[in-house]
Parts: sequence; structure tokens; C-alpha cells
Amino acid sequence: MLAFDGVEMRYPDGTVALRDVSMQVPQGQFCVVLGPSGAGKSTLLRMVNGLVTPSRGTVTVDGLSVDRKTLPRIRPRVGMIHQHFKLVAPFTVAENIILRLRGSLFIDMKKVQREIAKVAEQYRLEVDLDARVQELSVGEQQRVEILSSLYRGAQVLILDEPTAVLTPQEADNLGVILREMARQGKTIVFISHKLEEVMKVTDRVTVLRGGRVVFSSLTRETTKQELAREMIGRELSGLRSEQAAVVLALAGAEDASLAAEKIANGAQAVIEVTDLHVNDDRNLPAVRGVDLTVHRGEILGIAGVDGNGQHELVEAIVRLRPVQSGQIRLNGKDATRWDVRDTIAHNVAYISDDRQKDGLILNFDLSRNAVIKLFEREPFSRRGLLNFDAIDEFTKNLIEQFDVRTPGPHVAAAKLSGGNQQKLILARELSQSPSVIIANKPTRGLDIGAAAYVHERLLAERERGAAILLLSADLDEILLLSDRILVMCNGQSMGVLERQHADVQTLGLMMAGTPLASIEKQGAIS
Repeated sequence: MLAFDGVEMRYPDGTVALRDVSMQVPQGQFCVVLGPSGAGKSTLLRMVNGLVTPSRGTVTVDGLSVDRKTLPRIRPRVGMIHQHFKLVAPFTVAENIILRLRGSLFIDMKKVQREIAKVAEQYRLEVDLDARVQELSVGEQQRVEILSSLYRGAQVLILDEPTAVLTPQEADNLGVILREMARQGKTIVFISHKLEEVMKVTDRVTVLRGGRVVFSSLTRETTKQELAREMIGRELSGLRSEQAAVVLALAGAEDASLAAEKIANGAQAVIEVTDLHVNDDRNLPAVRGVDLTVHRGEILGIAGVDGNGQHELVEAIVRLRPVQSGQIRLNGKDATRWDVRDTIAHNVAYISDDRQKDGLILNFDLSRNAVIKLFEREPFSRRGLLNFDAIDEFTKNLIEQFDVRTPGPHVAAAKLSGGNQQKLILARELSQSPSVIIANKPTRGLDIGAAAYVHERLLAERERGAAILLLSADLDEILLLSDRILVMCNGQSMGVLERQHADVQTLGLMMAGTPLASIEKQGAIS
């Protein structure tokens, strides 16, 4: 159904994204493509519907060579869910979905909405069809992309981490659905960084590294540890000990526990949130009376399906969103009415869930992005004039310390891979040794090696004494890093679990709306 024959991609600036890639995906096969950030995965798959044209080689879909003449016939057959969404922000969910339909100029919207709602219910991907995309969280937008492809019934589905915003039960259900679709003859290419997921549902796995295919195997004939080694490109012994342990843990190794020591009695409370109420972009309640505390040297994980108030909670803490009522205290100071400049002045680090929208200014070079929160301070400026030598030296040090893969500090941030963009944000936010770190999905869209690097840095900050609030839709990440876990549903806290009492089943029940007290009462937790 899909074939790549000798595909190369060279950009005018000399960047080589793909080198002589050849692979085939038969009809009815469920294939996963793995690889580190910048390996060329997204570039390769964007060739399937003509968004990228190869410099050499050919791409075929169901026997048709992808070119300008065949694209009108190919695109309806391909459902592609991008890592960075292709949605029209001011339009509603339903309007975004019908934009991709072909046919009459006159559409019965009520009928279409009924059909979309039926598909949404079938796949448990409910979303408000009348909501505007700009009002939705990142996770809800991804659900719109998934729903759009499933609704149109494409024969080839290319999915980029579609389960990242689902509960474990919903993710398992989607995996069953996709397996059944493959059995019925649909071809699925799945990009994922969850090796447990890869091993459970896929037929074949292909690893790209450095723009080349370096490994390909039937899934049943390989292991998570082997895939982790192939993605990283060297034996785990070549990594620093903590990063190797993180990689092994993400790969499912039994002996790779990174459980933190208990917070000592009387540890200082650094982040304190009391009875917090926050509204969303539609001015509707999003956070409803949440209480939480994060101590010095602690990681508090927040789990929950996207759209349940987590996004609004962290935006309120970093003062990007107004508080309706309640209190926020940071380092013992009332921060409820601070503005963004106050959070910067008090050295609060914020790692956003959308690195391209909120984390970076993409057309700025790395040096400008590196000092975007610091440029008014010495040595970066003096008497209102920027010191470009000091800025460049600072940026070069960050590039080296955080292993940002780039030719130099004057490359536009847009030119970096997603993983390297995230490393730049991490470098900037951690460069001032912050006492408060708000990490909102810090590894979203990253490969296992890049995710391990981010985890290692967060663990090091915790050991230094920082209080870290970690939001993630990936329960493996939450369970791996957190000392305690707060679960949110419908804007409320379902309870806080000590890490040693947490498991995927319990967290899944809480994410679906069952309070911890009820689970304990039923005897599900000792």
C-alpha cells in the first residue's frame, strides 16, 4: 500500500533530512516508525500526501506514484494526523472536519454533526463539535485530528502519537480499534515513543536514525531494550548512568526504578495552591477548588485526560491566566496577583506544552530565544544597549551543556527539530537554577532518547532542591518521575497518591472521575 524507494531529502541550506530510505508497508499491516528527534520521521511521512517532495527517489500509495497529477486521487485515501496540528483556529470542530470533505457545496450540517458525533462516541473521542479550535487544549485539538481521519474513513492512516492524550483504558481501546481496522485491510503507520504500546499493537517496527533506516523487524521478533538501543544509536553503557536508567525504565526494564526518596518531614512548601478557581477561554469554570502543595526537592505529577483543567491550572500558577478566587503562594509569597514579569523576577521556570507557540519565537535565532527572559539584565545589556558578545557566549554555553544539535547560535529556532527546540527551552528555563519549575508536558513529541535527557535534567533539578510541578498525559512518565501524583477530572482533584501506591489501573479510574476516597473504600488500594 505504501512504498518508499531510494528516497532522499536535501534542503537548499544543505540540511539532509533523509538518505536513501527504502521501505514498504503492505495493505493491512500495522507499522510503527521510531527514531530520535530529527531522524526524518515526519519528513518521510509528509511525502505520502505530497506536503514534502523528495529530492530523489519515489513514493507510491496503492500503486500510484505521488506527484502533482496524482495527488487529487491520493489525498482522499490518506488520513494524516500531524504532530503540529493543521487546524483553523477560529473555526469550530465540525467546520474543521467538513473542510476536508469533498462533494457538494451545500452541506447538511445537522446531519454531518450527527454522523461525527456517532463516530466520536464509537471511538470514545468526544469533543464539543460547536467549540472553536482556539478554545481547545492541545490534547482536545489532537482528538479533533484523530476524529477527522476516522470520520472520513481513509484507507491509509498515519498517526503521530494519537494515544498521548487518552487514559490507559481509552488508549487500549483505540489500539484494539486500530488492530481491527488493519485486520479489515486498512494500512496504518503509527509514530509513537511508547515502546510498551509499540510492542502491544503493531506488526512491524522500523527505526530511522540520521535520515537512514537502521533497523527493521517484525515486532514479535524484537524487544523494547533492542529498540531503545537502536533509537539511541549506541549501547546504554555509553550514556550517563541516570539517563541510561531512564531509557531502560521507559523501555520497560524490570530493574530500572528511579523512585525518589520520601520527602523529609518538615520539608519547605515552595508551591502552595489553595481552593483555586480558574476559567477557560470561554469564561467557563475550568479549575474548581483545587488544593496542592509541592515541597522543596519534590516532583508532584498531575495526571488527567487533556481538557480537564490542567492547562488552566498551570497558566494560572505562572500568571498567564487570571485567578477567579483562591490563592497561589510561591516561596512563601502571595503570587495570586502577580503578573508575568513578577514570575520572571522571582525565577519561576515554565516549560510550555506547545514549544512552537508559547516556548519559542520561531523566526528568532537561538541567541535571541536564549535570553528572551533575561535580555534586560547584565551582562546581556547595559544602559539600554544589548551586549551581543555576552549573549552569544551565553547561548554557546547552553548549546554545549544541553547538547542542542545546531550549527551555531544564529540559526533560526524554526530550523531545529522538535527535540532540539525542547532542549533549547529547557536550557533557557534551567539556566538560572530556579526554585520553582512548572513543566507542562515537557517531552511531548520527543523520542525516547530526547525524553530521557529531559527527564535526567528534571531529576537533577529535583536533587538540587527545586520544587517541580509536572504535567503529562503519559502515565509512564508520571509514574517514573513523580514523588506524589494528583489526578484531575472535570477541573477537580480526584485525590493525591503516594508514588508507591499508584498504578495505571488506579490512575485510569481516577482520570475517568472516580475519587481516590471511593476507590480506597472499595478496597482497590491497600
